[in-house]
Amino acid sequence: RRYPTVEVRAETFNGSTHVPVPSDSAFLKALLFELRLIDDHIFVEHRDTCTRINHSSVYSVRTEGGDLWPVLAFQRRGLIYACLPLVEETLEPRPPLLTVSGLSQGLALLLGIAEYISPSQKNEAEISAKIGQLRNLLIQACPLGTPLNTNICSLNSSFDDIQEMPTDENQPAWRSNTYKGKPQVNVCITEKVKCMQYDKRDVVDTWQVYGAVNCKCDIEGSAPNVTLSLNLPTNGPPLQDIVVHHCVTSVDPAMLMSSSAEPLDDSVYNGPYKFPFVPPSDSFNLCYYTSQVPVPPILGCYQVIEEGSQLKITVNLKLHESIKNSFEYCEAHIPFFNRGPIAQLEYKVSYGQLDLSREKSLLVWVIGQKFPKSLEVSLTGAVSFGTASKEHPTDYVCTGNTAYVKLYFRIPDFTLTGCYVDQHSIQIFVPGKPKITASRELISSDYYLWNSKAPAPMVYKTLF
Repeated sequence: RRYPTVEVRAETFNGSTHVPVPSDSAFLKALLFELRLIDDHIFVEHRDTCTRINHSSVYSVRTEGGDLWPVLAFQRRGLIYACLPLVEETLEPRPPLLTVSGLSQGLALLLGIAEYISPSQKNEAEISAKIGQLRNLLIQACPLGTPLNTNICSLNSSFDDIQEMPTDENQPAWRSNTYKGKPQVNVCITEKVKCMQYDKRDVVDTWQVYGAVNCKCDIEGSAPNVTLSLNLPTNGPPLQDIVVHHCVTSVDPAMLMSSSAEPLDDSVYNGPYKFPFVPPSDSFNLCYYTSQVPVPPILGCYQVIEEGSQLKITVNLKLHESIKNSFEYCEAHIPFFNRGPIAQLEYKVSYGQLDLSREKSLLVWVIGQKFPKSLEVSLTGAVSFGTASKEHPTDYVCTGNTAYVKLYFRIPDFTLTGCYVDQHSIQIFVPGKPKITASRELISSDYYLWNSKAPAPMVYKTLF
């Protein structure tokens, strides 16, 4: 989808330094090249040099007319989502990313499109049908190049079904329809923990927590007012990098000033975090945040030693005593790259069970729903391999004994920060007593234990 009016505005801002958007085919080829999806075997200095490491999903795409920036692009489930946001200032010198409002708008729109397409990825016909409807949906969501509604799932795919704009002048644009029935509010806090553990003296382990507060408010009225508070336990780590939904009407400025890029001090804002808002009709994320928690939930160590034709492996895991010992699932996946199928396996586990994947290149250690009373589990084993074939997994980073264990787990009714919603603090200014449901969960995301007997890959250290 192209917006000529936006391109004219971009040319106005940049004058002689303006880089025109090339044809769709030329842009696609340049984008695939920048993402290393074509010609990845060729070293190109401006793209592949070690001095240029991209820490975000914002790229500079080289075209015949010059470098297009900022191109926002990411991959999800085999599809590429990309857009070119308007920068409402000159591009020389390039402004900081945080000052470009079009980036957050473009990201919200792309995530809305991704959410609309992803759930139906059962076959290519359904995907094609959904993509075919996108043009009509974008006319509603982004009619003149400015996103008005990024929740694509809430829109109608047919022009015949488009509702008239609400006649109530107090009803905000993001409330696409009005609810009739008993008022109810559902709130879910989802925290994801990323972790890199190396078990080395000269390499520092890293971990980070990312939280999102999802709300679904079924409330009558054109513009109902809701106030929700997030609370932390005593001495809980403060929430940082807080980003709020546009429906939030006001926030304490101190809440938004806490940044993970700066060291914590005693004056940092630690709640309660109040959010007054007029909710959209559909489910939405009220806010996002990060936090610097003192320890990761599961501490581990992974060792791989090659002895002749065998690999001797040892995995030790310990659940921190502050973590709720009640999992929906907890598994450790141990992949073996650049080798043949596992031909022989001898092992001993102190807890849980070990399974071999169908393609015989992955060990799945199912720990289950609880750690034992000691909170420690271990796995030792010896693995030998058959002849490698093209069907078995390869990895350019994991060569030799450089390998990892990846943990997958979910702990319901628990957050690593301790963050929770006090149901009694939720204020809804509508008649009737609403039903309020609050839940929370902790989920692993990119949780790696690297082999301590091999050099840890530098790319994972710098980009984490």
